[in-house]
Amino acid sequence: MSNRALLLLLLVAATSCRQASDEQSFPKPHRDVAPIVGDSFSTEDARDRLGEAEQVMQVAGVRPGMWVADVGAGEGYYTVRLAPAVGPRGRVLAEDIISDTRDRLAQRVQSERLDNVAVLLGKPDDPMLPRRSFDRILLVHMYHEVQSPYAFLWNLREGLKPSGEVVVVDANRPTRRHGMPPPLLTCEFAALGMQRVQMTPLAGGDAYLASFRIASPRPKPAEIKPCTG
Repeated sequence: MSNRALLLLLLVAATSCRQASDEQSFPKPHRDVAPIVGDSFSTEDARDRLGEAEQVMQVAGVRPGMWVADVGAGEGYYTVRLAPAVGPRGRVLAEDIISDTRDRLAQRVQSERLDNVAVLLGKPDDPMLPRRSFDRILLVHMYHEVQSPYAFLWNLREGLKPSGEVVVVDANRPTRRHGMPPPLLTCEFAALGMQRVQMTPLAGGDAYLASFRIASPRPKPAEIKPCTG
């Protein structure tokens, strides 16, 4: 069985038995939510000249053999670079919530013959990740656009392995300006029982990388206390 077929099989099994969250009552964010502006924000060549992906993968500790989810993958800038980084024994799951974007990314994955990559259409408040499967879950310049961050994180954290980390790349500016202030980010993850383990500035302006691990059991939706932005 190929790497991609194995990952797709796990996805089918996970989505058939996962707990639905749309019937739960989650608090709304007490802050601005940035509008989705598109599935890319600069050319890939420009990002490569800055060494963006290499720096992020190094700081995040991405290694051969890991299972990594690229949530909000867009056109696949990170997806196609994660594939060789995790190697033939690793797996990459690229997720997006826009069907046309997902389809274009699937075509790119196929044309570049990335056999260790699977592509998934998720939901705005649920990336639909198989439970306890990923060493790293990447959220790159997209968390500030999530309309229901508490429902999103409630579902997202279930995809982590016990020692896994959620890795957020964002900008230190207000959410209305397509950024996420680090204290607010830390507070929202803490509301879902997740503890920050690192905060690292990245090259190029106000960008940073923060990573989080599960520190306590997942709260019930009604127990989540929203942070004030």
